[in-house]
Amino acid sequence: MTEASSPPDETRLNDALWSLVAEQGWHGFAMAELAERAGTTLEALREMVPTKFALLCRHARAVDRAVLADSALSTGGAPRDRLFDTLMRRIDALQPHREGLLRFGRDMRRDPALSLALAPVLAGSMQWMLEAARIEAGGLQGLLRVKGLSAVWIATLRAWEQDDSQDLGPTMAALDRALDKAERVARMLRLDAAEPPPASPPPAPPPPAPSAPAPEIVT
Repeated sequence: MTEASSPPDETRLNDALWSLVAEQGWHGFAMAELAERAGTTLEALREMVPTKFALLCRHARAVDRAVLADSALSTGGAPRDRLFDTLMRRIDALQPHREGLLRFGRDMRRDPALSLALAPVLAGSMQWMLEAARIEAGGLQGLLRVKGLSAVWIATLRAWEQDDSQDLGPTMAALDRALDKAERVARMLRLDAAEPPPASPPPAPPPPAPSAPAPEIVT
């Protein structure tokens, strides 16, 4: 009777996953290959992730945790600035697996079912990003904010895909533009109002009626 293998370290599993995706694409590798590269067995891998799709959910949670671990960095400044810092920290968390993630993005665009399945995963992550930026994410307003931030994140990822610079300047510029656009929409929908507007002052009383018609001035 063989001794059961322990589950792989999460960092090692993610490294193995995204290196395989970079080489073979999302649909090109088998779970047995992943287990071998991660230094574990199929049995132990099954205990960690019940399906291949669960690998994506697990990775999204790992990225969330990496951002949330530094959430204290996003407590100052305007809400927009806090969101900018939070999403750039998310980009930083993706950098180690850039090649695999870029290929996954190409594969996903050719697989509408995969994109649809990942939509709630994205929404869940964006809700946590709002929380990290100290912005209310509950209720109807929170739902609209999540949708808006998801659009901002997708626009940022598209720029990141094309950004080969060391300082990620083009990615930051794209995020800045996307946040500007989202901010304008939020103002129209009143999603950025922290408190209700002040009450309108009472109307001024009408002036007294003149006792005689004023002379007309002709120029």
